[in-house]
Parts: sequence; structure tokens; C-alpha cells
Amino acid sequence: MNYSHSLISASLVKRYKRFLADVVLDDGTPLTVHVPNTGSLMGCVDPGLPVRLSDSLNDQRKYRYTLEQVILPTGRVGVNTHIANQLVGESLKGGLLPSFKSFKSMQAEVKYGQENSRIDWLLTDDFNNRCFVEVKNVTAAVENGIGFFPDAPSERATKHCRELVRIIEEGARAAIIFCVQRSDVTEVQPAEHIDPVYAKALRDAQRQGVELYALGADLSDTSVHLVRELPVRCAL
Repeated sequence: MNYSHSLISASLVKRYKRFLADVVLDDGTPLTVHVPNTGSLMGCVDPGLPVRLSDSLNDQRKYRYTLEQVILPTGRVGVNTHIANQLVGESLKGGLLPSFKSFKSMQAEVKYGQENSRIDWLLTDDFNNRCFVEVKNVTAAVENGIGFFPDAPSERATKHCRELVRIIEEGARAAIIFCVQRSDVTEVQPAEHIDPVYAKALRDAQRQGVELYALGADLSDTSVHLVRELPVRCAL
């Protein structure tokens, strides 16, 4: 994904009310910006960190600027969860994951399951075989190259594991793709220390046939692209 305009440099003052952050531009101008991420952003919201902003160029928006990236000593972190589905969609169309190459049709945000959820991507091949793909964005603090999900307890993510298992039982394929908007991650694991319920649900889902994948990104001031497959390790 290419940004419509090059990102703007700033320094983080604080993140608050989940969706807001105060920053200071390089010229000293203070701004309040939108934070498109519901998670804790653990390890990514320390005051003084360099950040990158996108400009909507829309003065009618209450918060014209959006926090897109945080610059850590280990590399860049993309914090905008709203683009994760798009990034994974581009990667699937580009053939980054060979096991999905047989699917010719892709539909986004399709209703499914017993709880009226929406799957991020529904893939269909020429024989009407289907694969339901749930996308999870990974931003949590990294330890020795390990990226963790989630960065806060998530009943919703646990529910998705159960629903994907039901899809397997109904005869379709189901997969979770972790969208790792970080350049410093070498593998992904469930965050047992943050949400043990989800970690167990993910392990159970994998045992019952839900496929797990992770894709790592390269990020710059002009673009973010998923470019490499990473291992997902669930075993205790």
C-alpha cells in the first residue's frame, strides 16, 4: 500500500482516550491526532518516541491527522489497524502465500457464523471451494524478535477462533493471517502472558484445522507492504 502523500514527522507526547494522541511536529507545532487502534499499543506509546502522521487534507474532520507509524530503536511499527485487511488482500492477490493461489475470487467483509460476524476475506476457487480468512494486526512489544497477539485481552478474538472451528466442521477451509506491521519480528506467538484464554482458543483452533499464517512488513514514509512469511508458533 502506498500512502497518498509522504508521512509527516512528529514526536509523541501522549496517547489517551484510546483513539487520541498529542504530538509535536518538527517545527514545534502541537497537534491532537486520531489513533486508529483499539489495543494497548504496548511498547509503542512512550513519550518522546518519533512518529509518522498521515494528512487527510480534510479541514472538516475533527482530527485531520492520523497516527500511522511509531519509530522504535528496532524499527518501524505500523499502528493503523484499519489498513490491515487491505495489506493482507494485496498480499493474497500477489501470491505471497502459495497455499491460497488456487482461489480466484476475493470478497471482503462477508457475514458468516452463528453470531452474525463478518469475515475479513472470503476466498472462492473455480470449484466453489471456500476459505474464510480472519486478519489480526500485530503491534505488541517484541521480545527477541517475537511478535505477540493480542496486546490486551480480547473476547472478540477468542470468539473468532470458535467461529472458524465451526467453519472447519462445516467442510470449508478457515485461516487466521497475522498482519505484522513491524520490521523487527521474526515469528508470531499468542500472548499467553496477556490473554491466556485466547492463547488456548488459538491452539485448540489450530488442532482442529484452522490454518495459521503471519506476514511481515517493510515500512517507510511512503508505503507499507507485507513482503515475507513468518512462522506462527502456538505450542506451550
